[in-house]
Parts: sequence; C-alpha cells; structure tokens
Amino acid sequence: MTDVVAGKIQPRLKEKYKSEISAALGKDLGLSNVHEIPTLTKIVVNMGVGEAARDGKIIDGAVADLVKITGQKPQVTKARKSIAQFKLREGQPIGAHVTLRGDRMWEFLDRLLSLALPRIRDFRGLSDKQFDGSGNYTFGLTEQVMFHEIDQDRIDRIRGMDITVVTTAKNDDQGRALLKSLGFPFKTAENQ
Repeated sequence: MTDVVAGKIQPRLKEKYKSEISAALGKDLGLSNVHEIPTLTKIVVNMGVGEAARDGKIIDGAVADLVKITGQKPQVTKARKSIAQFKLREGQPIGAHVTLRGDRMWEFLDRLLSLALPRIRDFRGLSDKQFDGSGNYTFGLTEQVMFHEIDQDRIDRIRGMDITVVTTAKNDDQGRALLKSLGFPFKTAENQ
C-alpha cells in the first residue's frame, strides 16, 4: 500500500514510519500529542579531505563520490584561516558536505540501513553512545566502497565520511528509541 502524492511514490521507510513506527513510538515514549513524537529533520553527509591542501584534484574525487552516494551536488567546504604547519591557505577547498531533506533523506537512510551497513566487513553494530545530548546521532564510516553506487574498480583512494542524523527528539533516549525503531543496528551485549 504505497501512498501516491501527485503521481509520486513515497519512500519505503517514510511509509513505514507514518503507518507503523510513529504510533508505536508515541505509545512507548508515553507521548499523547502527535507533534511530540520524534522524527527525522535532515541527514548531513560530510567528507573531509585534508590531502586536498597538497593536491587540488583530490577534492573532485570526493565531490564525485558524494554525488553518486547521495544523488545531490555537495557544497565544497573551504578553509577559514591559513595554518602554515598544515600547508593550508585561507579559502582552499578541504572538504565537501551534503544536507539531505525530505524524500531524498528517507531514501538515503533506507539504502544506508538495508544495503550499505550490512556490507561492512566484521560489522558488529553502531555505538549507541554517539548522541549529542539533543537526540542527534553522528557516526563515521571509514570507506566509501560499501555503497553500491561506487564502482570499486574506479576509486582513486579510500575516503571516510561522517553521517549526522538530525532528529526532533528532545533528549538522547527519545533519539535512540526513534533510530532503533527505524532499524539502526546498534551494538548489544550479545554481539560485542
């Protein structure tokens, strides 16, 4: 039963959240108001490329990888000030980030949870201690090859990335409950 809005198919995870997860989460957390139930606001994918200070072409590879992974053109991050020890000049590109909202956010999260994370070798789950106090969760991935969109034969170098999931949760416990119900594979005592 997919909800079609003006000829557009809703993402699978968004449908599941609206139909099942939202009501169950509200009951578990004891929230009577529908608007109090935590939901996702945005996902930020950040790729820092420190080597770009020495070689300007490296940033192009990071931008291309982020375009393939997220389906959206990234914003190039530039150095705010010059640091001589790192051979860094002010205004030099040193990273790229993408902010995903709406349906793109839900589709990216679905692909991340169902396809990318299970492809990590010796994956035992994500740490559940990386919340920021306001219900937002940040975790890092060491390489980009776990995404199906990246051709493993064509990569020029391994690049890691940080993924921040921003929620409307009031505290870490609500954020943790939301992400668990969405299917985040957190570490448990059995699989450590």
